[in-house]
Amino acid sequence: MEGQEKKKKFKLIDAILGTVCLTLVCESVMPTAAIGNTQYFWWIFLLICFCLPYGMITAELGTTYPSEGGMYDWVKRAFGPKWAGRVAWNYWINFPLWIASLAVAVTDIIAGMFNIELNVLALLAIQLLYVWIVTLLSTKRIGESKYIVNLGTAIKVFLLLGIGLLGVYAVVKTGSTANPITSFKDLLPDLSLNIDTGLPFISIILFNFMGFEVVGTWTEDMENPKKDIPKALIIGGLLMAVFYILPATGFNIALSPDVVAKMDPENVVEVLTNLFTAVGISSVIIPGLVVAAGIMFIYTFIANIASWSFGVNEVAKYAAEDGSMPKTFAKTNKEGVPASAAIINGVVASIIVIIGIIANMISEDIGAGFSLFFCLSWITLLVGYIPMFLAFLKLRKEDANAERPYKMPGGPVMIKIAAIVPFVILIAGVIFTIFGDFSIEYLQENIPLIAGVVLSFIIEEILVARIKNKKVEN
Repeated sequence: MEGQEKKKKFKLIDAILGTVCLTLVCESVMPTAAIGNTQYFWWIFLLICFCLPYGMITAELGTTYPSEGGMYDWVKRAFGPKWAGRVAWNYWINFPLWIASLAVAVTDIIAGMFNIELNVLALLAIQLLYVWIVTLLSTKRIGESKYIVNLGTAIKVFLLLGIGLLGVYAVVKTGSTANPITSFKDLLPDLSLNIDTGLPFISIILFNFMGFEVVGTWTEDMENPKKDIPKALIIGGLLMAVFYILPATGFNIALSPDVVAKMDPENVVEVLTNLFTAVGISSVIIPGLVVAAGIMFIYTFIANIASWSFGVNEVAKYAAEDGSMPKTFAKTNKEGVPASAAIINGVVASIIVIIGIIANMISEDIGAGFSLFFCLSWITLLVGYIPMFLAFLKLRKEDANAERPYKMPGGPVMIKIAAIVPFVILIAGVIFTIFGDFSIEYLQENIPLIAGVVLSFIIEEILVARIKNKKVEN
């Protein structure tokens, strides 16, 4: 009993901070800002039409069907083990891809901070060091690493609010903006399928919203999960939206469109330097500020993986025990953490970064860096979520008598709309990210991305073909 009490370390405030840390990732704020002024429309539209229903749906599913399998288990209950296997694969493979993308981002930021060009051995050493630091953290329970997660959240908030406030101050100080809004029309999206300002960008905002269902895997560490999970999702989601919009506003106010268009970790030093210069900070201290900010960015990359790892690895373990993933994912350490899944993540991420370095040595045109790995990561993640919304509708209908500690409000029609709209948005986000405006130029530029998606699909279907489709008892 005493040992059980010790496990209940995760309070409501920890769950809120963990939710923010899960969904707030600094590396995606920068490419989001590249959308320009129309990002405000997309943020508001997707916050209402995707984030809110998604949060309420996952809160209901997570409290009605609490399990280590999370989304995997919900889809299995609704559609059987084969569809659950597809969810498990996409939900898992995005994680080592994300780890690899952040490893590349770390070396990009370090090179920019000190204005140096890292050789191949330095790139390999630093990227592998990052991979195995976060892998080691992934072998700990979320309750034991909550201080890393909470500090990471605080640093993210400090960085992103600071960027937003600096942008506002630049306007107050100079009386002008680099990327002005002259009319309401400037806020409306370009729906012409233009790859620079159109629909392909909605997928990165959707990625920013993802992670709410991971909170459902923290139930064993929480004091009052049935009451605290819905609160954490709602409060954390609203905070997350604010913390994304403010820094993007700062970037768009203070920086010229050509600088904003290059917003990814490769250009973070240029972005920070321009922003500090725009607000009138002395050039003498700017290099020191950039180094300090770069170190904080790198720390958030560590906290990101620490906050996501337990949920992702639990789903992989659960799926392995159920026969949908290789059995090796099911092994746990003495603390009950799926350490084997964590080690496999580290191995796969290491292979990815090594392949990326070799590919860029062969030809820089391949572009096997942060952008490719990060894009592959968010596409596979989004694909994994698609069946969940239809599973919610089916379970509401076929398992209507189940006890629902938290029940999404609304009548039958509103519930269907709340599930179908995010479902359609997810599919649109994936399609337009992969194919853009369907032009030959876009497809040629995206050959590595398309090849990666196809390879992932082939492996997924090979794994799914091994699964026996049996009836699932609710």
